[in-house]
Amino acid sequence: MDSQIAKKNQSLTTAEEMRNQTKLVMQPYANWEEYLTPAPLAIAILGELVFISSKDDFSINKNPPKDGYKYIRYPDSFRACLMQVCNSGWWAFNEAHKNMDQIRLHTMAVPDYMKTAVKILFQGNDEVVQAHLPDQLENIHVIAVDCLELANSTEKRFTDVINIIQELLEACVNAEYFYGEELDAIKKKLNVAKLQKLSAKNEAKGLKKAMEAMEEQLKEAHEIYNKAMDSLPSGWEMIGMDLAAGLTESITSLVNGAIAISRQVPDHFEALKNISDTKNYITSQESAVDGFDVINIYSKSAEILMCTEFVQKFVKENTINWKDLYGQKNKVTVTAFQADQFKRIKESLEKSPKCQEKEKAQNMCDEGIEICKELAKYAPEGKCEDAKTNELIERIRNLIKSARSFDSESKDITKSPALAPKPPMMYKEESKFDKMRASERASNNARFRIEQSHAQLDKTRGIYNKGVENMEKNQKELTDILINMRNCKVKEIDFKTTIKMLVKGMDAMGRVKEQWEKMVRFFQMVSNIVKISLTRTLKDFLSTSEKTKDLCYNSKLFSKDLLYNQAFQATNIANLVYMISTTYTEVSTNHLMDRVSSLGKLMAMDKEKPEFLSERQQLQNSCDEAQKAILRLVLKNKDEFERKSAARLEKIDKELLAILPAAAPEEIKSIQEAVKSGFTEEEEASYY
Repeated sequence: MDSQIAKKNQSLTTAEEMRNQTKLVMQPYANWEEYLTPAPLAIAILGELVFISSKDDFSINKNPPKDGYKYIRYPDSFRACLMQVCNSGWWAFNEAHKNMDQIRLHTMAVPDYMKTAVKILFQGNDEVVQAHLPDQLENIHVIAVDCLELANSTEKRFTDVINIIQELLEACVNAEYFYGEELDAIKKKLNVAKLQKLSAKNEAKGLKKAMEAMEEQLKEAHEIYNKAMDSLPSGWEMIGMDLAAGLTESITSLVNGAIAISRQVPDHFEALKNISDTKNYITSQESAVDGFDVINIYSKSAEILMCTEFVQKFVKENTINWKDLYGQKNKVTVTAFQADQFKRIKESLEKSPKCQEKEKAQNMCDEGIEICKELAKYAPEGKCEDAKTNELIERIRNLIKSARSFDSESKDITKSPALAPKPPMMYKEESKFDKMRASERASNNARFRIEQSHAQLDKTRGIYNKGVENMEKNQKELTDILINMRNCKVKEIDFKTTIKMLVKGMDAMGRVKEQWEKMVRFFQMVSNIVKISLTRTLKDFLSTSEKTKDLCYNSKLFSKDLLYNQAFQATNIANLVYMISTTYTEVSTNHLMDRVSSLGKLMAMDKEKPEFLSERQQLQNSCDEAQKAILRLVLKNKDEFERKSAARLEKIDKELLAILPAAAPEEIKSIQEAVKSGFTEEEEASYY
């Protein structure tokens, strides 16, 4: 039964299955077609600004900054400033299309390098690995660096447009063209823009922190594994494999968490009611524990759960299996190893800043240590009073429930897959054992992972549906703006209308630019992961001796698994980027570039000629159609997402749940409660 469960789990978690799972879990955060909804509006607004610039001109240079303007070139001419905004917007959309298509072509090549890397890793010869693996990883690294440059240059183009608009609005504020509520509204918009800039800056810092944490964890992983194997009594090799699996999953959670935070788009900026709210938010963000600190803490969930599950396996209904708990040969309680691991995890959390997640994780470690101490106290005699036995069983059950809940929170926050694959070398060696796991433990773990998969995809579906609903609401507002703009005659457009358009243009450009910031983070991550693979992990692999007490799964194989894990994480991100870049290129080709070309034509035309008005009308109509077309694409992708989510859950239920033995109703209830408590809206809300 155990080997059957292991085989089914592995067939459900192949590299291809995990890539598809990542796409599903990340779909609400990677649907570029939705984020591009404001793009036609931005282009239409730029077209209107060209039209408005044919009006009477005036200066906005009444109270210039002491050091002069950084971005506005012609402050004495409002018309010239508007044309500068249009020109920089035209360049931004042009470069975005060209660069994203190159990114698409680059990332298309990554899977081939991954295939070759896997073939090399599966070779038994260290010299082959040493000679050929660095080349494959370097190929992925070069792609990441090239794409990083492309993403950076595009993001800079959109930043330039926003900076010009911001400075133009500030110049209008300084020239005292606004009064009362209008002045407060514009100041609020400018403060929100500054907040978004600060948020992006903090994200970049956080990503660096996450990558440093990953490097530190990889370094510690080798040391922890080697030290544990040296102290592990003979015959306990399966416990060592549990430790290795926990360490590997921790690193995976850290990377997945960084991807998740890189994709989440802050939607709280618009909720800030006034300038003082914005300033208070900035202050609170600077002092708060950041999302990457929390992810670092949650990355320990797999290790805590593995230790707890091991302790729980000695509980049989309402008794404790004292016989298997104590090794007569070694005169050691089997759970002593887990007590050491709980201590190690608790100590590793000391570096994290104080927060409720850290406290929760450390409390579980403390309880795990205490339970192991109690078991060690009674294990040599193989018995204790019934009341004490019942108390210990209750504590173990409560601990496993807490650990499962914490692991579910971790899966929710880091967007890591509930069903995780065994690393290739470990799976190969484990499958040689006749008895792979205690049967009840294997089936309970599988049941827990299935329940997690359901909860995770249900939660993802809810977030995605909510996002599409919000987008449909926004669609009406955007359409109304386009209709109002279409009905404007040049003499009816006053200064106030122009400023409203500028503010809307800044918002729309900001949404597109935000996505390019995320793209930059992606390639920084891929580059860093490969760099760590080439320096830290490959070096550890080459310097590790084969001995390690002649274990079948030794440090050499553990290093290979870590190398595979890192290479797969890098290619998984690249695959996600390929999906995004393909969508962007399709949307841009079909719905944006013709409008951008029309904008360029409009800017070059004589505004006095009748052709100018017909070109303007054509641009407006085509932008209106682009809005509708993008909405149709969003709804089509939503249907496809629903279908794929349902198919994934059906496959898991059909192939894995169907082979599991019946479980006690209280065990099923306990698993469901633990998973449900980990996937709550309240828990997630504090990390956006």
